Amino acid sequence: MTTTSPPLVRRLAAEAVGTTALAAVVVGSGIQAAALSSDGAVRFLVNVGASAFALAVLIELLGPLSGGHFNPLVTAGAWWSGRREGSGPVPTLRELGAYAAAQTAGAVAGTGLANVMFGRPFAEASGHGRDGTALWLGEAVATGTLMLVVAGLAGSGRGRLVPAAVGLWVGAACWATSSGGFANPAVTLGRALTDSYTGIAPGSVPGFVLAQLAGAAVGVALTAALFGRSRAARTTQVPDDARDLVTG
Repeated sequence: MTTTSPPLVRRLAAEAVGTTALAAVVVGSGIQAAALSSDGAVRFLVNVGASAFALAVLIELLGPLSGGHFNPLVTAGAWWSGRREGSGPVPTLRELGAYAAAQTAGAVAGTGLANVMFGRPFAEASGHGRDGTALWLGEAVATGTLMLVVAGLAGSGRGRLVPAAVGLWVGAACWATSSGGFANPAVTLGRALTDSYTGIAPGSVPGFVLAQLAGAAVGVALTAALFGRSRAARTTQVPDDARDLVTG
C-alpha cells in the first residue's frame, strides 16, 4: 500500500469510467429485461441483480485509483469525514467538485451508451414520473443507509468489506424502498435521459436529489454517533486503498 494518491487526472478518469460503466449496466439491463420479459418481478430482479453485481465489481476494480465512489454524495461524505477526523489525506473542495463533474459526465455518457446499444437515441427525455412523499422517503432511507454502510465499515477498520457490502445494500434497497433505491444524484440525472424501463422524468429529478441529500446528511450523522470520532480517526486508511471510501 502506498502513502500517496494517484494524480488527480487518473482519479477523475477512473471515476468517469466507473460511473459510465455503472450507468450503462443500470440502463442497459433495464432495457434488456423489459424486452425479454413481460413479468414485472422478473424485469426488476434482472435489473437490480445486474446493477448490484456491477457496482461491487467496479468498486473493487477502480478503488485503488480513485476510491471507487461513482457517486457525488460518497465523495462529499469522504471530504466531510476526513475534515472532521483530521486523519490522513482528504479530498479538497476543488477535488470534490471535480469528482462530481466526472461522475455526472460518466452517468450521462453511460446512459447514452446504453441507449445507443439498444437502438435508441443517445439522449431522450424520460416520461416516467416518480414523485411523492413516499418515494422521497424511500430515497432518503436508501441513500442514508448507503452512507452509513460505506463510512461505518471503512471507519471501523473493515474497509475491505465495502465493495461487497455496497453491492448487497444497493440490491436490497432497490427491493425494499418505495423509490427503487437510486441513491446517487449523478446516475439519477443520467437516468433522466432515457425513456426506458429505468428512466426518471426530468421534472422528478430535483425531488429525488433533495431526498438523497437529506438522507446522506442523516447517514453521516448516524455514522459519527454510532462509531465515534476517535475510532474512525485511528482506523482510516490512505485514499488509494481499494476498499477505503471514507478518505476518497
